[in-house]
Amino acid sequence: MNALIWFVILYWVVSVGIGLYAARYVGNSKDYAVAGRSLPMYVVTATVFATWFGSETVLGISSTFVKEGLRGVIADPFGSSLCLILVGLFFAKPLYRMNLLTIGDYYRNRYGRAVEVLMTLCIVVSYLGWVAAQIKALGLVFNVVSGGAIAMETGMIIGAASVLLYTLLGGMWSVAITDFLQMIIIVIGMIYIGWEVSGMTGGAGQVIAHAADTGRLQLLPAAQPREVLWFFAAWITMMLGSIPQQDVFQRVSSSKNERIAGNASVLGGVLYFCFAFIPMFLAYSATLIDPKMVEGLIDKDPQLILPTLIMTKVPLIAQVMFFGALLSAIKSCASATLLAPSVTFTENILKGLLPRQSDRQFLLTMRIVVLIFTGIVTVFAMNTGSSIYKMVENAYKVTLVAAFVPLAFGLYWKSANRQGALASILLGLASWVTLEVVAPEGFWPPQLVGVLASMAGMVVGSLLPQVSRRMAAAEQ
Repeated sequence: MNALIWFVILYWVVSVGIGLYAARYVGNSKDYAVAGRSLPMYVVTATVFATWFGSETVLGISSTFVKEGLRGVIADPFGSSLCLILVGLFFAKPLYRMNLLTIGDYYRNRYGRAVEVLMTLCIVVSYLGWVAAQIKALGLVFNVVSGGAIAMETGMIIGAASVLLYTLLGGMWSVAITDFLQMIIIVIGMIYIGWEVSGMTGGAGQVIAHAADTGRLQLLPAAQPREVLWFFAAWITMMLGSIPQQDVFQRVSSSKNERIAGNASVLGGVLYFCFAFIPMFLAYSATLIDPKMVEGLIDKDPQLILPTLIMTKVPLIAQVMFFGALLSAIKSCASATLLAPSVTFTENILKGLLPRQSDRQFLLTMRIVVLIFTGIVTVFAMNTGSSIYKMVENAYKVTLVAAFVPLAFGLYWKSANRQGALASILLGLASWVTLEVVAPEGFWPPQLVGVLASMAGMVVGSLLPQVSRRMAAAEQ
């Protein structure tokens, strides 16, 4: 136990030091926000993969799979990995050509200031759950490896403060360099611990066969209308709701050219999908290795199943590899999701209120916002009882119903206009919030109704003024 704690401390110091070293490349706000648009293919791929391979992948997806099987994880990794692939195929290149600093800049250029502000607020709010999930996971890790000596809340504060340190100073440069190194640790650690645990169960085939026998590998829902609707809604929540996010846009914009922007997103999505199954395999293996432990935690706190298995059943070297990979996953995701909303809030909200700032002052403002946002999400993480998986999944409902349609239609439908975008945002949000209040578990999933209303608002709102003008011209 003592050796593991010292490893965690050593790893933490080294990784933070690397992030601080990367801060030397930051000379202006563009360096801070998008790493000067200069990152090569292998680094962008690593940032895409490492940003998404976070606490929800290792702890959230795995525990949800043990309880609900593949049906329960349709949002992530199935929806989330498809999101990255869709971004690479349809969104990365046209957005890269626009040479923008944030995704909010796209909404301003396409629809005007009002839409820019509304979209930015929706995007920033959506990050609360995602970042809080990473902070909560850091608290869990420190609590587990210290044998309970470090309380969850204390662990959250320690983790948030250290990630804040290098993100605050180095911005996207620190995120990119640490992500690249952390991707290597994640890949090596996951493969090693998978091999180690597989040997304890009699081979991967035994685990897969057991999961199949218990129905955990059934993906499609029951052939009932409500089940199909809720399954589809869960799938598109992250698949489409994650597309209009600043962290995705930052990786696109940080690329050296548009070809890298598209290819790295697709490759990162494929890698994420493949490696996301390893934590599921590990957690389900616990049902064969220590069924009594799983039975005791499955309803109490299933997120502890995998860490408990590692702490009690594998040798120290395997513990070191696992927690190294887990800490890498959480840190890379936390740093990216702290930076993304802070940059877009500064660029698309504060810049309009403080238009006469020099680039140096603008960079300082970004860093102040990062600091404030970190404090807010840490408090939020300490006061929420939601599971890591649900916190991440729910985060994308906001952008699904409000931001996806204006982005997609704006890029691929010439008739999309300001009136359509405003109608899309307002109808999407209003219908979603209404159903979440009056019928959160009803026949229709609230977020599905929200995105359908958003599409209707875009089409009607964009075409109605044009039809009215044509009718008026015909009368004259």
